[in-house]
Amino acid sequence: MMINSVKVEEKLFQNRYVVDEGRPHISISEPLKASPALRTLVDICPAGCWSVQPDGQLSGTLDGCFECGTCRIVAKAVGQEIQWAYPRGGYGILYKFG
Repeated sequence: MMINSVKVEEKLFQNRYVVDEGRPHISISEPLKASPALRTLVDICPAGCWSVQPDGQLSGTLDGCFECGTCRIVAKAVGQEIQWAYPRGGYGILYKFG
């Protein structure tokens, strides 16, 4: 019996993201120095939205965010604050398969 396997990336490609220009659902009040603990965001974000810049600052690209809240939980656990809220209706992630 042959099992049809689909890669996660192929499934994620089916989702769509509508950007709410000028009203991001995640904001950082001050630049975050990417401490070793905060660098966890880079590895743990399922959408791959976070990265460390060459100057050591943590930055987020929110297009494609899954709105899971992982970044908020990790940041709070290491003593940092990220302002996070669900996007307005009609914006954000649009899951095709649930």
